[in-house]
Amino acid sequence: MNRRELLLQDAEHVWHPYSSMSGANPVFPVASARGVRLQLADGRELIDGMSSWWCAIHGYNHPVLNAAIESQLQNMAHVMFGGLTHEPAVTLAQRLVELTPAGLDTVFFADSGSVAVEVAMKMAIQYWAALGQPKQRFLSLRNGYHGDTFGAMSVCDPVTGMHGLFTGTLAKQLFAPAPEPVFGQPCSKAHLQAFRTLLETYRSEIAAVILEPIVQGAGGMRFYSADYLRKVRELCNEHDVLLIADEIATGFGRSGKLFACEWAGISPDILCLGKALTGGYLTLAATLTSKRVSDTISHHEPGAFMHGPTFMANPLACAAANASIGLLLSSPWQDHIRNIEQALERGLAPARELPAVAEVRVLGAIGVIELKHPVDMKIIQPAFVDAGVWVRPFGKLVYLMPAYVIQTQDLQQLCAATVDVVTRHS
Repeated sequence: MNRRELLLQDAEHVWHPYSSMSGANPVFPVASARGVRLQLADGRELIDGMSSWWCAIHGYNHPVLNAAIESQLQNMAHVMFGGLTHEPAVTLAQRLVELTPAGLDTVFFADSGSVAVEVAMKMAIQYWAALGQPKQRFLSLRNGYHGDTFGAMSVCDPVTGMHGLFTGTLAKQLFAPAPEPVFGQPCSKAHLQAFRTLLETYRSEIAAVILEPIVQGAGGMRFYSADYLRKVRELCNEHDVLLIADEIATGFGRSGKLFACEWAGISPDILCLGKALTGGYLTLAATLTSKRVSDTISHHEPGAFMHGPTFMANPLACAAANASIGLLLSSPWQDHIRNIEQALERGLAPARELPAVAEVRVLGAIGVIELKHPVDMKIIQPAFVDAGVWVRPFGKLVYLMPAYVIQTQDLQQLCAATVDVVTRHS
């Protein structure tokens, strides 16, 4: 299929994420990808600043990940996980238990990040039901984002979480103000007063607090105080409420720690992982929890956790995840993240002087230019492509989350192009 025919058929039949079938926003056919570069069908080459929505941390077409997939394919591509098991899943579960914060000893595999959140919420509800306490509400944070399925949507910020249209059909959850102290700042009692009041008032109803540790992603790309997170953990303990940490975006090094919870030195009761888990090769997620939660659910009626995805623990995905984790841990990934952080800080700093820019902030391998007004995607997206980079803004946020393997020269070019496009089109 030639490029013209591909685009015609795409416009006729394919519905892209967060898009209209009206064809108002352009799409760009990709022919291949290698390292941190996307090769478009028209021959243009783009430096990827998104790592495919934050998951392709080792870049594209990596020989180690390719080999892991090819090797596993010779044995089996898939087998049901009900009543069966296999080595890639068991190895991956063991690795995740070893790597994640202490006390997370049970692993439930799922299909995607949103489903991992659904699983976490069901775990929390079923845990309390097993104890004879019908707690079925969740306390979340403003500016939070947890996914696009119904349970996940209900705990996203109803304003910034992109799901306001569905508010009337969603479970009614509780929302505390977004964390006020930014990353690196202490958190006072006053900062947590509203959160504490909600916990105290609705303690008998709240199954769990759910939040993104340190980095609030698609709800606002905000970096908040580790001290705030630490004190939330203390309040959950004090009020006997479970804590769910959604590390789908931050897991596997993105914030500068292997898991963002490490910035606060805390362990959640339930942890959600996804995105970078397989290095961007296949969709896979994991929800980890404590023996306290898994044993309580297992030893009370109905005697089983009531969830089971068809493609749970897909062997190809588990093999990719094992290879990706091995690749990450065998590399000086902390140095890579530190170098990216410094380069993003230098490269995006000129945007602070632009009248259209509200703030520039950087943490780990995340760089954000927050504008005062939303971008026009019909204009700014082609401008980024013309500048030789792939950057996908949303709302007022122009952000970079490059692969960890990006070289200094490419990162400098990515930052310079980003600032230039923002200067000309915002």
